[in-house]
Amino acid sequence: MNTKFIITFFSAVVAAATAQAQNREANDSLTRELQEVVVTAKQPATKLVGSTLVSTIPGSNLADLGNALDVLAQLPMIKVQDNTVSVIGKNNIEIYIDGRPMRDEHELQQILSSNLKKVELLMAPGAVYDSTTGAVLKITTRRNFVQGLSLTDQFQLQRRRKWSVMDYLSLSYRAGNWEFFANGTINRNNSVAKGNTTNSLIYDGKETTVGSSQHNSYPTTTGTVKAGFNYAKDSQSFGAYYRYNPERGDFNNSGAEWLDSSPVISREIDKRIRAHSHLASLYYENTFADKYLLHFDGDFKQSVARNNVATFYPESSNPDVNSADERNSTLWAGKLYLNFPIWKGDFTIGTQDSYTHTSLDYRMLNAQVGEYIPSSLTDARQTSAALFASWSRMFGRFSLTAGARYEYVDYDFKVNGLRDNDVSRRDHLLTPDVSLGYSFNDYTQISLSYKMATVKPPYSQLTGSLNYVGLHEIEGGNPGLRDEKMHNVQLFGMWKGFMLQADYIRSLDTYAYVKQLYPADNLQLLMHPVNINVSALSMYLVWSQPVKRWTPNVTVGMYRQWLDLAGRSYDKPIFSYYFDNTFALPHGWMLTANMSGRTQGDMHTNRFGTTWFTMDASVGKTLLNKSLTVKLSATDIFNTVNSDWTMNTYGVFVDKRQSYDNRGVSLNIVYNFQPRKSKYKGRPAAESELNRL
Repeated sequence: MNTKFIITFFSAVVAAATAQAQNREANDSLTRELQEVVVTAKQPATKLVGSTLVSTIPGSNLADLGNALDVLAQLPMIKVQDNTVSVIGKNNIEIYIDGRPMRDEHELQQILSSNLKKVELLMAPGAVYDSTTGAVLKITTRRNFVQGLSLTDQFQLQRRRKWSVMDYLSLSYRAGNWEFFANGTINRNNSVAKGNTTNSLIYDGKETTVGSSQHNSYPTTTGTVKAGFNYAKDSQSFGAYYRYNPERGDFNNSGAEWLDSSPVISREIDKRIRAHSHLASLYYENTFADKYLLHFDGDFKQSVARNNVATFYPESSNPDVNSADERNSTLWAGKLYLNFPIWKGDFTIGTQDSYTHTSLDYRMLNAQVGEYIPSSLTDARQTSAALFASWSRMFGRFSLTAGARYEYVDYDFKVNGLRDNDVSRRDHLLTPDVSLGYSFNDYTQISLSYKMATVKPPYSQLTGSLNYVGLHEIEGGNPGLRDEKMHNVQLFGMWKGFMLQADYIRSLDTYAYVKQLYPADNLQLLMHPVNINVSALSMYLVWSQPVKRWTPNVTVGMYRQWLDLAGRSYDKPIFSYYFDNTFALPHGWMLTANMSGRTQGDMHTNRFGTTWFTMDASVGKTLLNKSLTVKLSATDIFNTVNSDWTMNTYGVFVDKRQSYDNRGVSLNIVYNFQPRKSKYKGRPAAESELNRL
């Protein structure tokens, strides 16, 4: 893509929009017309309430930015990459929209920024949430009581190395206390990645190099069909929905392999993916005696994924290597809790239970390779029952939250029908948390929190099967992975427009990937996860303060870990910065320009490369009384994102050079006819189990 063209185009748009801005008098406040009454409001500030970062959207420069994803991308501590929301320095975030869980990334795309009321970022979530939850993002929208039909349609056309297209259509009909909704998404995505991998080691007493090159194409077609209802009257509400997700992918990798100075061998890998899932969810909520809130969530999910992989070497005598696998997963989950005031505070007590069954049938169809990568049938069943309680109270300027979570887990693992007693286990887990905050005034707050968590590895990492990657490379899971025990101490402070977040995390038996020799008749390298102990300190300083029509957001940070593995230290710190800018111009024009970068450093066993400067930008405009939004975006404008990394474990040094198609442009068109939010209030009955599946 022509970088000069992109820069010239955005420069012209910025110049045009700026010219319009100069023809209108600047104003430090927001003026809105409501039923012929002019209301003037000052720019609202993001403030810290306990350990929660609260941002109010109405009256700010972000109110007409586009959709919810556009707003989140410009808020402190929050990042959005390819419609995926993350929190700086946090893992495993949960997102709630009007009290219900977000189960589909398109939910954020359909919410107009003008319909957002506030965004709350819980930096120290308590026992009510899964112990693995690092942060909770709670989004509240403005209420809309429009009766009749509502419609939202969003179309996105994207060009990177390949074209991608997405269309989302949502229908909602409200009559009295009932709401019925149905929506569907079709997404045709085609991404490309290029790179090469070089492995260096001492084998049979001499220096050996195993290398490969990749040119990967990922054309996938995914869909979503969802339908359900909500009922709300007085203090009682209930609802349910059903969702079906089909997926079809055809992966292709055109590359080569080589060993030392031997001739390069061409290699082709074709992978066919066919998958689908069913999800049924329901909730019930009722407030009685004016103070007792009872809430129940129930979930059932069933999914099937089939993969067929064919590896062949068209210019050599090496035989083809074919394999197939089928994964079946089932989840039953329920969550029930009661909330009520006690001891001048707020108390929540409840239970969260789930049953999970997942099986993987892996078949290696090449007899020679099957001698060291055998076919296998693994079966995992887990029953989990948890009790949790949390209490919070204000003591003048002090705020206190304390909670605990007890969980019983029965995990049964079988390989080819035989129970593995070394992996199967029964655990009793107790994870407490406490948070103390103090508010000096509206602009100065501080909080200190501690949380203990037990983190279970994803089921995809617990498999005992191995995957053929090349003539000398294997990838696989590790059924012997133990649960991680994590201790997290967090300090969060705010003074006027400045914020400071500091986290110290001690993780026992977390997992990291390593590459090492695999026992076989010839040279084989195995990439798989192993348990490690690591300590890490992260610090981020944020400044965010609206200046008339400009909202800057500056973040500088550092991540430093202490990890020793097999006599080698991985402790090089990573320094990073983010500089986000939003410009709210007259006549509905909005501009964004976001820059970021990071230094080279270690994260677990990986040393990531340096990205000194990268930039994304967008220009958008609202039309038809804000019912229509048109936005043009550009990502990685200067093509400077560095995705390279190295690994040095157990005598094997890996140098991975890779290039993703980050640079591109996209056109987004969103039309809302009587847009209104869903009132579904269900919450995830077993969010961590859904993520692990």
